[in-house]
Amino acid sequence: MNDMNDRDTYYRILIVDDSAKNIQAVAGILKQEGYRMSFDQNGISAIEHVTSAKFDLILLDIMMPEMDGYEVCKKLKENPDTQDIPVIFLTARTDIESMMKGFEIGAVDYITKPFHAGELIARVRTHLELKRAKEVLKISNEKLQHREQELKELNATKDKFFSIIAHDLKSPFNGLISGTNYLIDFLDEMDKDKIKYFIENINTLSKNAFNLLQNLLEWSMSQTGQIPWYPEKISMGSIIADVVTLSENNAKQKNICIVNEISEHTFVHADVDMINAVIRNLMTNALKYTKSGGEIRIRAKDAGDFTEFSVSDNGVGIKEADIEKLFRMNIQFSKPGTADEKGTGLGLILCKEFVEKNRGKIWAESRFGKGSSFKFTLPKGK
Repeated sequence: MNDMNDRDTYYRILIVDDSAKNIQAVAGILKQEGYRMSFDQNGISAIEHVTSAKFDLILLDIMMPEMDGYEVCKKLKENPDTQDIPVIFLTARTDIESMMKGFEIGAVDYITKPFHAGELIARVRTHLELKRAKEVLKISNEKLQHREQELKELNATKDKFFSIIAHDLKSPFNGLISGTNYLIDFLDEMDKDKIKYFIENINTLSKNAFNLLQNLLEWSMSQTGQIPWYPEKISMGSIIADVVTLSENNAKQKNICIVNEISEHTFVHADVDMINAVIRNLMTNALKYTKSGGEIRIRAKDAGDFTEFSVSDNGVGIKEADIEKLFRMNIQFSKPGTADEKGTGLGLILCKEFVEKNRGKIWAESRFGKGSSFKFTLPKGK
């Protein structure tokens, strides 16, 4: 095997014929078109050649020893890597049966021997142009499909955003307004315990509204590319300890124990604000779905160049069919917590975006009725 024309042109043609004279005749005609040409003199060698190099067209003799052109063409069409290369048969046969057999196994055309220069050039040029047109069309279709998917995701994002504003953000404010109105109207008639009860409810609603608003702002900024990303060496132990401290009051109200096993000397390379948001949301999620008397445990383990973190609870768990819905924007999935806490699912979507932005992965493992574990990886701090 060797190249007969080393000019760096776009199209590359393989000529397969057991007759060197026929190869020279075809190559001599096509040489004036500037194509890059290679040749093989048997079918087995041709198949090996095609699987190791890229060709735009194959001119294939039918009558060859060991493996004829029909068998070569059949094998090429059975291989996903070579099935789209157009094959033109070179043959002295002109009977309809031989031609039909060739078309049935995937050939695009026939050129009869002896070769007529004008016909050979025209047929080769036509099928090369058709191949190029198919490639352009395929690329265009792929771009359209990609754009269609982007539009679907944008619509899902828009629908999610408006749903949160119209329902989820409105709900805590309705509670705040009705609660404060009740205090204003009946404060003089209420004892300290009842006043404390209303204030605690107002405080909880305020925190929920603030957390939701914070997630909305962070999420909208990430969607528009406005959120800054400054990866650096950070202590996960310190970040998690701060989030645990902020969560202690909510945990106490639900009688939940939080066990933090992360050392202050556990370092990762990531953006501190993004990772803080991830831990905050995973902790909020765990508290929401853990029953009174339950436990939340935070661990870390080595994963090569990464560290794997887990936030695990012994709460209500998630059905296997629902796990894949957790991190998807185009699926509305959220359920009330064990104390009827409301959720939007936005927090987990934000976690996925921020973890992946910092070159990590996030996933969930769960047994329905037994508890869940949300795990994510981050590159180690060096």
